[in-house]
Amino acid sequence: MSQPRSQSQWQGSDDGTRDLSGRSRGGPFLLSRYAECLFWLARYMERVENLARILDVTETFVRHGADQSGWVSIVQINADEKRFLEKHDTVTPEKVLHFYLTDRENPSSIAACLFAARENARTLRPMISTEMWTQINVFYNRARELMADEARPSDVSQICAFLKEGCQFHTGITEGTMFRDQGWAFYSIGKYLERGDQTSRLVDIKYHTLLPSVRDVGGAQDVYQWHAVLRAAANYQAFRRVYPSGMTPSAVAGFLLLNHSCPRSIVQSVHQIETYLTQLGSGYGLKGANVVLEQLDELRAGVMGQTIEQILRRGLHEFLDWVQLQYLGLAAAVADSFWHTKEDAV
Repeated sequence: MSQPRSQSQWQGSDDGTRDLSGRSRGGPFLLSRYAECLFWLARYMERVENLARILDVTETFVRHGADQSGWVSIVQINADEKRFLEKHDTVTPEKVLHFYLTDRENPSSIAACLFAARENARTLRPMISTEMWTQINVFYNRARELMADEARPSDVSQICAFLKEGCQFHTGITEGTMFRDQGWAFYSIGKYLERGDQTSRLVDIKYHTLLPSVRDVGGAQDVYQWHAVLRAAANYQAFRRVYPSGMTPSAVAGFLLLNHSCPRSIVQSVHQIETYLTQLGSGYGLKGANVVLEQLDELRAGVMGQTIEQILRRGLHEFLDWVQLQYLGLAAAVADSFWHTKEDAV
């Protein structure tokens, strides 16, 4: 996982006041170090919320009859098998919860992400509101107190509810207080990139791993689990507005992946990223935006050029794997275009 570097490494000129386009704009400008910190602040906060949702829905699945492999699937879908097995010889609910909730040595853990989010916010003090900084700081300290003891499966629901609420509080304050300039665009790109990636993982953890048998598709257990996935994505009521009755795997997957009005769908993620990249390119003259937009074109074509029936027929898990690779490529393209220098690549 890429980490924002120290301020001294971002001096674009003798006094560190060169903007991202490399030329004076005669108005507000943004240092590349701030752009990266905003991008990662949004990603870390979105990741905390979504990981809390995945942990919560997995505990719900297991508590209502799914086998213990649901905990293994979290490690697999986050591609953390090697790192996890270096520290633990077996996969148990308690070990997975420790690994993803409180283990600061795991860069994917909620504890590590909250720490990184706060450090990025600290760097961004000149750019963000007092309310935004205070909420992140208080949230971090209260989360650390809440997770001071080893979490048990019975604690997951309470802990995850607190984490989701804290992240939503952050989103509201940020929406209401953050200045709408290049910084907002980079923050938003990070948020929607992470959100789309995490939605693909939430759907994958249900569809590929937690359903034990093809014979169970459409059964009571299957319907209950898809119900839980929608609630984990905070989109159950939204889904019911489109589908007032009934629930099928294809309808839920299609809603979370392809519905333009679903705030956590992959299609909505792609649309928002495109909007803010276009703003950076046409509104602020940042040429790097065009490079990232070209990278985004492939994901947009792959997502918007198919129906959910076509995706399911060709393989949902394979499609979601491809989507996650596309998001990784997008994140790399953003970094290469806006803050990685040629010296960094050597």
